[in-house]
Amino acid sequence: MVTKEDFIERVEKWSAKLGVEYKEIHFRQMKTKWASCSTRGRLTFDPDILTRNLDFQDKSIVHELLHFRYHNHGKMFKQILSTYLSEGID
Repeated sequence: MVTKEDFIERVEKWSAKLGVEYKEIHFRQMKTKWASCSTRGRLTFDPDILTRNLDFQDKSIVHELLHFRYHNHGKMFKQILSTYLSEGID
């Protein structure tokens, strides 16, 4: 399990790598998904994501950050997501 602070630091690293800005991060229980993003720049994560492995966390983080640039799950979105995840953050 990682702390919220460590998780937020990871979001900041991914944000810098992707060249995508966000305004705020929130944690709240979600029933059907692990994360979401809003058009106003808010990222929301289920706090249980902190108990998941780093690969899963990275996939969720990158997925939501990319939605600020690509608003659907089309081929381009999936290809870019895959490319960044294969490169990693470190």
